[in-house]
Amino acid sequence: MPVYLDHAATTPVRPQAIETFLRNSGLIGNPSSVHGAGQKARQALEEARELLAANVGAHRSEIIFTAGGTESNNLAIKGLYLGALAKDSNRKIVITAGTEHHAVIEPVEHLEEHEGAEVVLAKVSAQGELDLDWLGQYLAENGDRVALISLMWANNETGVIWPIEQVVQLAKANGIAVHSDAVAAFGHMPMNFASSGLTAMSISGHKIGAPVGIGAMVLARDAKLAVTSHGGGQERGVRSGTLSTPLITAFATAAALAVAELETETARLSRLADKLIAAILQAAPDAEYSRGSSAGLPGTVHFLFAGCSGDSILFLLDAAGVSVSTGSACRAGVAQASHVLIAMGRTESQARGSIRISLGYSTSEADVDAFIAAFPAAYAAAKKAGLPSN
Repeated sequence: MPVYLDHAATTPVRPQAIETFLRNSGLIGNPSSVHGAGQKARQALEEARELLAANVGAHRSEIIFTAGGTESNNLAIKGLYLGALAKDSNRKIVITAGTEHHAVIEPVEHLEEHEGAEVVLAKVSAQGELDLDWLGQYLAENGDRVALISLMWANNETGVIWPIEQVVQLAKANGIAVHSDAVAAFGHMPMNFASSGLTAMSISGHKIGAPVGIGAMVLARDAKLAVTSHGGGQERGVRSGTLSTPLITAFATAAALAVAELETETARLSRLADKLIAAILQAAPDAEYSRGSSAGLPGTVHFLFAGCSGDSILFLLDAAGVSVSTGSACRAGVAQASHVLIAMGRTESQARGSIRISLGYSTSEADVDAFIAAFPAAYAAAKKAGLPSN
């Protein structure tokens, strides 16, 4: 039976979320309609909004439903930057990091190319840690010119957790809005929007056991955000479009389960991850656990293998029925080294020799044992083949 260990890419839909989706698929009304059918759909949607808000640590009015993390990031980054620029034309700097997901990097690049933004990349250590001292010093010198800071709460490749609350403290002292891509973090670590002090945060359903195609931007009630999505004016006028009651209710169900299970799942997945790490190091003594002793997500195990292609290990494991992922991305049909690892100061060859094993609610001890059984042969064959010449 196939073994799925790529939860960080997408997580199997929870049975309870499927049940909720199917039940609410029978509601025929548009939730924006004023007739009885529409209001029945609206009631289910608003109850889901309340449930999600409670599990995010936000007020219900701060939940803006979107199609997923990418849309949420775009709405927040572009809207907050343009809002800050309209208020103060001197604020053109956007601080982000080279380790961010492309769903953050590319909207920021768009602002640089089309809206006059000046992009500054935060300093990151070889283990993927944010240099808070650098950030504090930079803001002390340039804070009055910064429009927005957008930094991940937890990295989707390495699992490293960043001190977002401390980032917010530094930013607030300079009147700067902070957005965090929390797609990898939500449901996998303790977090609370209200206590974080964030201006905006992005989350996605399919990382916690909801169907693909639903997410949210959590937006503080006092946020100054320019609207970049126009149409029907749904969702506080920030994101237009007919809302999907079945997807939204399934998302809220999955979120409630993920948060309720967080303590027990953290302990369980940490134990399974420790078992994986020990087995990998036994089979590959020269392998490097990428984040070292840095704080990280319990279910994310990320390794670098010297002189070895991560793609080779991935394909060999896949042939053995085990699904994992590699740090490299395939864009326009060309395999590329992980931009995350390059931003951490790793070499091209190191960045091409990585794999990520990510665990989730459906991962069993048997799944981990299957990986452990298949890995030594896959690694040995990949090591023998070495790195490709181009």
